[in-house]
This record gives sequence, structure tokens and C-alpha cells, in this order.
Amino acid sequence: MQNSVYSVSQVNTYIKNMFETDYLLKSLEVKGEISNLKYHSSGHVYFTLKDATSAIRCVMFKSHAASLTFLLQDGMQVVVKGSCSVYERDGSYQLYVTSAQKEGLGDLFVKFEMLKEKLSELGMFDEMYKQPIPTFVRTLGVVTAPTGAAVRDIIRVSKNRNPGIRIVLFPAIVQGPEAPASIVKGIETLERRGVDAIIVGRGGGSIEDLWGFNDETVAQAIFDCSVPIISAVGHETDFTIADFVADVRAATPSNAAELAVCDLKVYGDRLSDLTDECTKAIQRRIDDKRGECLKLKREIQLLSPLNRLSQKKAKLESFTEDLNDIMDRRIEDARRRVNLDSDSLTDLMDDKLKDLRHRLEVSAGRLHALSPLSKLAGGFSFITHDDKPLKSIKGIKEGDKLDIRLKDGRIKADVEEIEHITAPDI
Repeated sequence: MQNSVYSVSQVNTYIKNMFETDYLLKSLEVKGEISNLKYHSSGHVYFTLKDATSAIRCVMFKSHAASLTFLLQDGMQVVVKGSCSVYERDGSYQLYVTSAQKEGLGDLFVKFEMLKEKLSELGMFDEMYKQPIPTFVRTLGVVTAPTGAAVRDIIRVSKNRNPGIRIVLFPAIVQGPEAPASIVKGIETLERRGVDAIIVGRGGGSIEDLWGFNDETVAQAIFDCSVPIISAVGHETDFTIADFVADVRAATPSNAAELAVCDLKVYGDRLSDLTDECTKAIQRRIDDKRGECLKLKREIQLLSPLNRLSQKKAKLESFTEDLNDIMDRRIEDARRRVNLDSDSLTDLMDDKLKDLRHRLEVSAGRLHALSPLSKLAGGFSFITHDDKPLKSIKGIKEGDKLDIRLKDGRIKADVEEIEHITAPDI
């Protein structure tokens, strides 16, 4: 006999009918601690109810959530009433809550508050110990799980903002008992590597999933690290001890990358604007200095010797013209006073010419009498020795060559005898 084959929907429907026919599951009260709480925009509330060893998914529809007199919170201990059923689409069962009563805070939440108070009293949350994130991070360290949305978001956002960023990933365990030691090792390792900043974080989850970041050793490692640390644990509404100790708290891993890595495009645009402003400022200075130079050039031209000489020359020409005019007027006045006609002027000029001619003849006679040629014609001679006039027998010795110039020729002679004659007093 062949077994029947059922569809997935048939199986889920059958199981749902089993839940709904079970008397106990129709109405029950369950005590546990809230985690993974989410208030949906529709008004429905989704959360997980857990104890030390197990958990169950819960949903509280808008109509029932509106009757709550308090706000549900992660870590809150509550007693809820409702019924268990199967959500056929996913094949999962969940508790449909109709009411809830607050019992107190859960154990993990109490531990969280105690550690938070302790570290706060030690001053580990004080702003005075917060280090600024460098403006230009060249090497970014990341302590997170090697796979998952968190590391992908950090790498994607960082590379978009700065394609040249160097990312050093420490593949840490971020959930479970081994998480604190692994996170501490990652921080210390990246600090030794000399990175510029470190992002420590993971994606969202329940308070149990994030508990590795609520460890005191992790808080101490973050506080002691000399490199600025950005905490990026969970989603915007999730808070851990690491968030309070870190130098900067980011709402998400993507936001952490935005805080750590500068957007080069923004700085490039700003640099371009500054370049334009500097260029315009320099051009204005050049124009101002050019105007000053032109002004100084005009002043120098006005004060230069050439310009002053030109001015003096112009004045001299003006004075010359004035003087010529004055001379012409005076000559004309003198001509009128003397009342000389043209014949008188001619006679006066002839007399002047005769006088000048006579003086010229006298001067010519005197020059002829003093001419060396005239002396030679009178019987004198001109003697030179080595092309120099011979005025004395000093320096002459027998055998020297002498040149004797007469009026009609020249004689070459040798000295045979030298006789000293004492010249009479004249």
C-alpha cells in the first residue's frame, strides 16, 4: 500500500489544528524575560520570551497592546497570557499574547545595570578620556565577525567614501562564551599593528547575542587602548557597555564607517572651492599690486631726471623764444632810434670788412715770419737725431747719424768731432 503524499500547507494546517484543539494551549500564562523587542509601525509588538534554557517567539497585536499600562523593554521579567498557535506561512509556532504583567527585571538586565554603575563610578565613561577620531584615517581596524552584514556594510561604506582606505579585519567571535576573550585579543592585536582607528561591533540581536560586549574585560580593553575606538554594536536602539566606554558610539556598523572614514568627495569639493577662492584672492592681490605699480611708475616718471630735464628743456626753449622775441624787438628799436638807412648800414659793413682784412694781413705776416720754412729760407737749418730735434750736444757721440734739413733739401751726416762751446750770456 502506497503512502499518501501531503503538501507543506496541508502539514502546517494539520499541526495548527492540533494546537487549536489542545485545551491547555488555548489559554495559558507564561513567565519569562523579554528580548528582541520590536514595536512595529503597525502597532503590533514582537518579542521573544525566554528563561535560562529556552525561548519562545511572541506577538501581541495592536488591539491588545493598546491596553498595556507600561512600556515593554528588553530584559524585563513579565507574565503573559495568551494562546499558542502555528503561523502557517513559516511553519513556526508562537505565543499570541493578549495581556502582560510586569514582574521585574531579568537577570541579564540586572547584571548589565550593575556593571554599568560600577564602571561609571570608576570614571570609564567620562568624556575627559574620550579620544577624537582622526580626520584622515589611512588604516582602519575592524574587530567583528568575518562574515555577515556588519563587516560587509563597513567595507562597502568605507570604500565608497575613500577607495584608498586600508582595512585590517580581525575575525573575532562576537557571540557566546568565547566572545569577550576574542574581542579583547582583536583590540590588542590591531593596536599593535598601528592602525589609525578601530571599529568594534557586530549586527543586531537579542541581549544574549550582544552579551559579549557587556563584559568587563572588553570594557577595560577599550578603555586602555591608545587607538580611538568606535563602538558599533547592534542597531540604533541597542546599547552595550562597550558603547559607553568607547570613544565614539555609532548607531550601526554603517554609521561607524561613516564616522571613521572621511568622504574624499566632500573634501575634494571643498578643496576645489578653496582653490577657486585662493585663485580669486591672488588675482585680486595681483590687480591691486599692478595698480600700485602703475601709480608708482607715474610718480617715478614725474620725479625722474629725464622728465625733469625734459621740463627744464621745455622751459629753456620757451625762454629762448622769449629772448629771441626780446632781441628782435630791441634790434628793431635800435634801428628805429639810430634811423639808419640801408646805405649807411652798407658803409658801416664795408668799414668793418676793411678793418678785418687789414688785421688778417698783419696776422698773416706775423705767422710767415715765425714759420720754420721762413727760417730755413734765411740760411738756417733744422737738425734731428733719431727723428728728434737736436737742441744740444748732450747725448751725442762720435759716429752718430744726423739729419740736416735745409730750405732746398736734406743732408745725412756722421758726427766726427764734438766741441763744447760755452754760450755767452745774453
